[in-house]
Amino acid sequence: VVGQPAKSKRAKEPGENKIRPVNKKVKPKTPKMKERESVDSSLKSQSILTQVMDKGRFQKLSATLSLSAGQSIELRCKGSNVTWSYPSYLDTFKDSRLSIKQLDRYSQLILANSTAADTGEYSCWLQLCSGNKCRKDETKTGSTYIFFTDKEELFVPTPSYFEIVYLNPEKPAVIPCRVTTPAAKVTLHREFPAEEIETDGTDIIYDVKKGFVYQHPTSNHKGIVYCKAESQGAPQISIKYHLLYVEVPKGPPSATIAAASSRAHVGDSVRVVCTVLGEPDVDVSFRWQYPGQESERPVVTQNFWRLIKRGTGHTTRISKSILVVEDFEARDAGSYICIAQNLQGETTVATEVELN
Repeated sequence: VVGQPAKSKRAKEPGENKIRPVNKKVKPKTPKMKERESVDSSLKSQSILTQVMDKGRFQKLSATLSLSAGQSIELRCKGSNVTWSYPSYLDTFKDSRLSIKQLDRYSQLILANSTAADTGEYSCWLQLCSGNKCRKDETKTGSTYIFFTDKEELFVPTPSYFEIVYLNPEKPAVIPCRVTTPAAKVTLHREFPAEEIETDGTDIIYDVKKGFVYQHPTSNHKGIVYCKAESQGAPQISIKYHLLYVEVPKGPPSATIAAASSRAHVGDSVRVVCTVLGEPDVDVSFRWQYPGQESERPVVTQNFWRLIKRGTGHTTRISKSILVVEDFEARDAGSYICIAQNLQGETTVATEVELN
């Protein structure tokens, strides 16, 4: 069997898998380890991740692995302080099929009753901690991309039937129609006008682990697209993706503030709105400072956002935070300050509301 060592003590061929019994502790000799690393340095990053096979044997994992949907899998990562990464879908739904245990010398990840939706990257790394601060040990990591193949589900299922993909001229855009069968033939199609979009391998490429990648998005790429996959049977169609072109300068939020009225009577309901225009995929958070804050004056705040079209093919995200003061009192008169923040920085704006 390829990958299974013979019982004799023959020299191991370069790149040949090592499969050992669970209860047999083998300390590799230094010369052999050096020889193995010199033959294939790429295995260094795979050194701590293994798959538990039948009869208590271990298999070192390659960059990709294909399993039939429905199978269970057990992965082990050597180390006493291990962190795992796996498809976010499993966290989103707090899936009970996934279990992770940290033991003395290794961490164990078990995924039971796998489905096509579990297809994705599974990786682990050792954490180096000093006090409360931890960092990733780049020399001790392991990663594999697992395809859970399913003839009925050629595309990895998604929670929705329609997704938005933002085309930013400064970075590649990904149409994430990933497949569960790596050998499937996948093509990209525009809905209107109905046509297949050529994948030239330069400006548009297909990555089986990501989907179709637009290396240099332009406004000409906007529109609605979908993917088609074929593999020993009838073709299957992916969900639809709405490609929106974005061109908004990067930086701290561009914020404005306005009160429904700059003057209010006692007993009025006062409404102050803070508005931000920005990139569609950049989140904005809001904080408020207002006259009655120190005395814990009760107020109501509402945050929401939506996409708006600005010009030909350009899309912007409008984010709003609304602060409402019911039964306005003398102590509520003064400055209302909104602090809007994104990853690029924060912007502070203010407005006055006076007692009439």
